[in-house]
Amino acid sequence: MDFTIRKYKELLKALINMGFEFQTFEEFLIKPAPKSIVLRHDVDLLPFNSLNFAKIQNELHIKGTYYFRAVPESWNVQVIKEISSLGHEIGYHYENLTKCNGDLSMGIQDFKNNLKALRELAPVSTICMHGSPMSKYDSKDLWKVYKYGDYDIIGEPYFDINFNKVLYVTDTGRRWDGNKVSVRDRVETSLKLSFHSTQQIIEAANQNQLPAKIMFTFHPQRWNDNLLIWSKELVLQNLKNIIKRVFFVKSYS
Repeated sequence: MDFTIRKYKELLKALINMGFEFQTFEEFLIKPAPKSIVLRHDVDLLPFNSLNFAKIQNELHIKGTYYFRAVPESWNVQVIKEISSLGHEIGYHYENLTKCNGDLSMGIQDFKNNLKALRELAPVSTICMHGSPMSKYDSKDLWKVYKYGDYDIIGEPYFDINFNKVLYVTDTGRRWDGNKVSVRDRVETSLKLSFHSTQQIIEAANQNQLPAKIMFTFHPQRWNDNLLIWSKELVLQNLKNIIKRVFFVKSYS
């Protein structure tokens, strides 16, 4: 079974054994290690799943970056504070143009308000777009008019990483090769390394076949050891993948 907590721990231990340094996105932007992994987590739903991930990493003496949406299903004050207290980075998972129906002036005000509120809970120096696949608005377009640097933000992964040099691996679509079902979680890259399962990534790590710099994106709500919850997530995600592929991916590609 893939996308279980057991498999997640196995993946982390394989990466640790290969001598990678685990950096937050902020640390990577300031001074990337020669052999570095950024563990990015998009907290779209079920924030306590992300807290579980954060505790697992803490037990293994590694750290990651957690991006929270400004919606009730993600924004949990207790979880945000506890993850921050464990030494992980907190960031804002913005979706302002989606929420403001493409209105740029309303969008930037929504961005500022949410960023201010999040900074009252933890330091925030990086942001990351939430894809909102069912919306026609791409919140990254906010930065065609405004500059996130004006708000003391030093980086956004889709703008500030050269993915020709950093391998991007995401579990979007509950698979590691989800380009066909991803509307916006895509990057331009010349790197051809691709995986379907977590086990394939583990085997590549064990055989020293991974590049020196990697960004992983996890959606922790997808990972569970409970068979009933695991099965429900599998069925729902497969259904969403079909809907996205048929109605949305072609429209935005």
